[in-house]
Amino acid sequence: MNSIREQALEKALAQLATIKNTSPFYAEKYANIDVAGLRTLEDFQSLPLTTKDDLRAAYPLGLSAVAPADIVRIHSSSGTTGVPVIIPYTAKDVHDWALMFARCYEMAGITREDRIHITPGYGLWTAGIGFQLGAELLGAMAIPMGPGNTDKQLQMMMDLESTVLGATSSYALLLAETIAERGLGERIKLRKGVIGSERWGEKMRARIADELGVELHDIYGLTEIYGPGIGINCEAQTAMHCWDDYLYLEIIDPKTGAVLPDGESGELVITTLVKEGAPLIRYRTHDLTRIVPGPCPCGSPWTRIETLIGRSDDMVKVKGINIFPAHIEEALARTEGASSEYQVMIDHLNGRDLMTVFFETGSPPERRPAIEAALARAIKDKLSLSVTPKAVNLGDLPRSEKKSKRIFDNRY
Repeated sequence: MNSIREQALEKALAQLATIKNTSPFYAEKYANIDVAGLRTLEDFQSLPLTTKDDLRAAYPLGLSAVAPADIVRIHSSSGTTGVPVIIPYTAKDVHDWALMFARCYEMAGITREDRIHITPGYGLWTAGIGFQLGAELLGAMAIPMGPGNTDKQLQMMMDLESTVLGATSSYALLLAETIAERGLGERIKLRKGVIGSERWGEKMRARIADELGVELHDIYGLTEIYGPGIGINCEAQTAMHCWDDYLYLEIIDPKTGAVLPDGESGELVITTLVKEGAPLIRYRTHDLTRIVPGPCPCGSPWTRIETLIGRSDDMVKVKGINIFPAHIEEALARTEGASSEYQVMIDHLNGRDLMTVFFETGSPPERRPAIEAALARAIKDKLSLSVTPKAVNLGDLPRSEKKSKRIFDNRY
């Protein structure tokens, strides 16, 4: 553990001395634990994990650790189960978030001379306003477009000479394809892309970078932990640096909860260190990654995490084999002629699980059987699983202004 992470752990332990006094949520969760007496790393790792179900049970404002008058804003994660998670923010929380996001821009080589074209959504979702807060604190021009209306997006991008695109990978690809189709490349001044909110493979990354002519940066975050802006990859294009003065990071085995050593892949667990509105201790993100040991070529001392493998709750099991979107993306990357876009359909017919992988290709019809066979082999080599690949034309699969759903399990 480097000195910065050691300092982060010290902050995390110090926070426990008062957490039961300030947070009714943790006063109840830790009712039978002497958290003020915890002193070591092992003590800290003995604390129970905080889950999204815990947060849902606290709806609407049970997570608040401040007086109602001190809450200046709330944000919410999606309520896929019918109960959303409400996160309250104090003025300091909002400022801290903006500061982290501004750091992300600087880490990516973005300056106050840039014009940042913001396409993620605004409202209860944290994305759009996070991009804007960071841009304004940096001193750059924020262009708060929000999602949708691609014609207007492109017109404003050309007229205002946007230099940085903030987007989900799905919408960045849609914009890149539209720019290429309309022959607008010479009129687009973008030089950087700051992409977040969903996992994306190397083939998709290469398509977006090539068609937009930009350098891409992965930005990381989640609503429960401020929002996007808590980590980004630097210009060395290695892993994502995270801000240890605001966060303490752990990697756990998603099945057992045991803490894993640096370098091993597992589920990211985050503890906020100075968050006032809704501090979180050992929060399970479900994001799968690893802490990258050793120094970064850029010289920054901040802790790095690998680009996300996927989410532990994105996993599906077919014929006893655990499958993540990353597995399909890796197979596509190894298959010449296959594009980045795909959808997986899993069905149960005649007592058997069947997995069909639809993928896009620009190759002519006569070449497609060979590409399908190559993809089937790549997946078989990776997963020891037989699938049915189906090639479709470029653009045939749905595009999204937000996140793209990749795997559809129709068995249940």
